[in-house]
Amino acid sequence: MMSTDAVTFWDGVHAARPAATDPRPNVRLTETVTALPPGRALDLGCGNGGDALWLARQGWHVTAVDVSAVAVERLADLAHANGLDDLVALRQDLHESFPQGGFDLVSAHYLHTPLDLDRAIVLRSAAHALRPGGRLLVVDHGSTAPWSWNQDPGARYPSPRDVAAGLELDTSGWAVERADAPHRIATGPDGRTAEVIDHVLLLRRAA
Repeated sequence: MMSTDAVTFWDGVHAARPAATDPRPNVRLTETVTALPPGRALDLGCGNGGDALWLARQGWHVTAVDVSAVAVERLADLAHANGLDDLVALRQDLHESFPQGGFDLVSAHYLHTPLDLDRAIVLRSAAHALRPGGRLLVVDHGSTAPWSWNQDPGARYPSPRDVAAGLELDTSGWAVERADAPHRIATGPDGRTAEVIDHVLLLRRAA
């Protein structure tokens, strides 16, 4: 059974925003994936669907999941309108279960929530869902933006290496291909811009 609090919260977040007609993919996804051959991809916490739609347009077979029915229904409508009917959009609470199947790419962008979610378990499950040679891309906030819901000046942002260590994976089975903290100029929901830091972790499962 899905967490009512999570469903209610995230449905409210998405319903309060106008439906995106052409959502943009995250830059950390495009810079990482452009050189990779298409395969099966899983988008965790797909939100407005920019990443899932971009991957599908590049030839990936995409499964996109989100706890919000509003987000999932909007993405399904956009995929259909753009002729991307192979894109699968599913409502799923990652606190309760993980999507089935094997994937060449699992993308988890800003998988943060003020509600209960054991991220380490989710990301460990994602690593184990990779096919041999597959990659897990985890992009986290590394700084507080003016529009962040947590404005605590003492907030700590675990480094990519900290996140990797927290997954407790066998290093003979998964290798860190990237762990850094690049800066970029971001635009918030209200149109404001600010310099933010991304924490980027890319893991590759042994072939």
